[in-house]
Amino acid sequence: MPLEPKPADFPRIRGALKFYMVASVITGVMLLLLCAEMLLKYVWHLELFAFGPNGLLSFEPVAETPEGLESTGTGVNLSTGILIAHGWFYVVYLFSNFRLWSLMRWPFPRLLLLASGGIVPFLSFFLEARIGREVRSYLAKREADAAAAASTSGAAPAGAPTDSDSDTDSEPVEAAQ
Repeated sequence: MPLEPKPADFPRIRGALKFYMVASVITGVMLLLLCAEMLLKYVWHLELFAFGPNGLLSFEPVAETPEGLESTGTGVNLSTGILIAHGWFYVVYLFSNFRLWSLMRWPFPRLLLLASGGIVPFLSFFLEARIGREVRSYLAKREADAAAAASTSGAAPAGAPTDSDSDTDSEPVEAAQ
């Protein structure tokens, strides 16, 4: 029998899912920017610079030398900034993958699939939608099953209000006057 998440972990799973979904979108956008930057650099031999002598933003040529491609622009190299930012966001994305994977108790190949979302362009967007839908439906099904089991046994489901939990603040204002 495969391992399943504990009901006590459901709130943590919801938090991990939100974190994963945000990290997934940010990493996907950064990966697309990185792909565009690589096309600019290696196909059209251009790099994006900011605050240089040619204006706020400018594309500067990249020179081919015996040692490889070399920047010719001055200012802040945004192409390198995109590369570094994607690397750090990918680390955050991997942490979000691990957190969700471990709480959901999925098999190891699922972690590898999640991690590939930060490497394959557009995959993080598809996985974000699919994993989000899958986890939310799984949690809803487990909670519905627990509520049904509790109602057949006569006990209140965990977290359900009891008669002692009710207070008079929820009554209409007219009744209180």
